[in-house]
Formats: sequence, C-alpha cells, structure tokens
Amino acid sequence: MPMTLNGETYYLASEACKMVGISRSTLFRWLKQKDLDLHEYRDRRKWRLFTENEINKLNHEANRVMSEKQ
Repeated sequence: MPMTLNGETYYLASEACKMVGISRSTLFRWLKQKDLDLHEYRDRRKWRLFTENEINKLNHEANRVMSEKQ
C-alpha cells in the first residue's frame, strides 16, 4: 500500500515491481548494476521505497529497446 509523506507518495519494492512488471531480483540487480539516477529512500524498517518518478524511470528501463551494437 503506497504511503504519503510530506506530499510525496512512496511505494515498497514489491509494489514498484508489480507496477513495472519486473521481478524483485531484476529490480535489485538493476540497482546494483545500472546508473538509473535513483535516490535511496527507506522507511524505519530500512525497506527501500520508490517515488512515482523513480517508478517511471524503472518502467522506461524495463521497456527500453536495445540495438545489436549495445
């Protein structure tokens, strides 16, 4: 369930994965390997949180088409 803090909506990793259509392992692999320019927000349990803007970036990455040269 998304949470709103100071006017910003945050989603848990599992929610972000469902919204983007990727697995949790893919998400965390991307976070380690790719330069996605994402901030690191965490709740008091130290669980990773994502903003709607970050989910849009993840969605863009998930739907990116690569040429053979890349």
